[in-house]
Formats: sequence, structure tokens, C-alpha cells
Amino acid sequence: MAKVKVTLVKSVIGSSKTQRATVKTLGLGKMNSSVEHNDTPQIRGMIRKVGHLLKVEEVQ
Repeated sequence: MAKVKVTLVKSVIGSSKTQRATVKTLGLGKMNSSVEHNDTPQIRGMIRKVGHLLKVEEVQ
């Protein structure tokens, strides 16, 4: 299964509570923290919701 690497590149300060919760659910805490997830529709939906705060890379 394909994987995606998600990195938090912008601060969640000033974001709504739901966006902060989505970032936390993705497993991201501090700026520049990264995590790898399986590329599923659920993860893609979360990435789409807070995409302006993230950098997303495909992992082979």
C-alpha cells in the first residue's frame, strides 16, 4: 500500500478548533514534525481539510 509523509510547516495558532484537532489526529504536534500514514481516503480527507498547514510527499 502506498504511503504519504505529512509534515506540519505552518503553525496552528489562529486556526479553528476543528483544524487543530485534525492536525493532532494526524499525529503532528510541533512545527516541522513529520509522520507517515497509509494513503487511505480518510487520511486524504484530513489532509485536504488542513492542507494549507501541511507539506505532503509520496513515499515509495
